[in-house]
Amino acid sequence: MLRMIHSKYGYEPPEWVQADARLDRWYKDKKRRAKQHGAFILDKNKEVQHETTSICKNQWY
Repeated sequence: MLRMIHSKYGYEPPEWVQADARLDRWYKDKKRRAKQHGAFILDKNKEVQHETTSICKNQWY
């Protein structure tokens, strides 16, 4: 019988726990790098897009 390990995703085989840990580290690093470079920040893009649309409307009236 396989040995199951309790992880934050439930009971899984050891191989799956290792794979989950690698994916979590990869995703955390990706988010950290994106934050450093200012890429993929959706709130920032929404604010900029909202400001440009309001400026465009004011220019035509």
